[in-house]
Amino acid sequence: MASAYNQLLDATIRHLEDLKSRGACHVAVAPETLRALAQTTRPAEVPTPPSDEPAARPYQKTTPGHAAEQTSLLALPGETVPAAAPLDPQAKAAAFAALRERALACVKCAHLASSRKNVAFGVGSIDAQLMFVGEAPGADEDEQGEPFVGKAGQLLTKIIQATGLSRADVYIANILKCRPDTPGQTAGNRKPTSDEMATCIPYLHEQIDLIRPRVIVALGATAVEGLLGKTLGITKLRGTWKTYRGTPLMPTYHPAYLLRNQAMSEKRKVWEDMLAVMEKLEMPISEKQRNYFLKA
Repeated sequence: MASAYNQLLDATIRHLEDLKSRGACHVAVAPETLRALAQTTRPAEVPTPPSDEPAARPYQKTTPGHAAEQTSLLALPGETVPAAAPLDPQAKAAAFAALRERALACVKCAHLASSRKNVAFGVGSIDAQLMFVGEAPGADEDEQGEPFVGKAGQLLTKIIQATGLSRADVYIANILKCRPDTPGQTAGNRKPTSDEMATCIPYLHEQIDLIRPRVIVALGATAVEGLLGKTLGITKLRGTWKTYRGTPLMPTYHPAYLLRNQAMSEKRKVWEDMLAVMEKLEMPISEKQRNYFLKA
């Protein structure tokens, strides 16, 4: 029986061959990541995990060295590979810091780099089990260099707090790290283009593979499109579990939608999605929480 190590190696080779077939000539790897990999010992022979989804385990804040049941950075979308060995906490922090520095200095989209004030890299715990992914920074996020800090972000914070967690317990990021430029406009935002999302999403891939969340929540249609490609639309997809790079993914409405449509029924839909997330993480759910946004 092939070891988990050999399966991971095979998945790596398949992914690199796929990149090569699509014209890629180089794969960027930070020096800190290479040093961390060089210090990693080859894992011992372990049994192949069963094909069925592993049983849920209670939510707990991940501690340094905690082995996450997650996919490799080199897994193709929808492909599950055996869990990688946990990174040394110091190596993980160093790799994440190096990733942040690369993102902050990125000029791959020259038009975005020239118009941005700040790069909104991400915020929260790099050991989080729950990760939220939005589409792109707005004006407030561009000003502060942090995702979800405007009115929609404040509502997201309330949603997170309603589950019993805080922003510090989760990780929040966007597919696009720079605010989409709006030439000739003094206000407002625009949707990121497919090319912009394709250029920037490798940073998100690295964030996911370093954090190794157990659940990802995709906020809004654009985030779902950026993660899963062309879809049926957020109205039909929300509340239905998907898989992204081996990680359970819950699509739901963007908080900005709830600011525009404050009907109790729409708030309830988002909350039902969050209840499903809490159940997936085996978080405690009170009767009061189950009844949020239900008509009296």
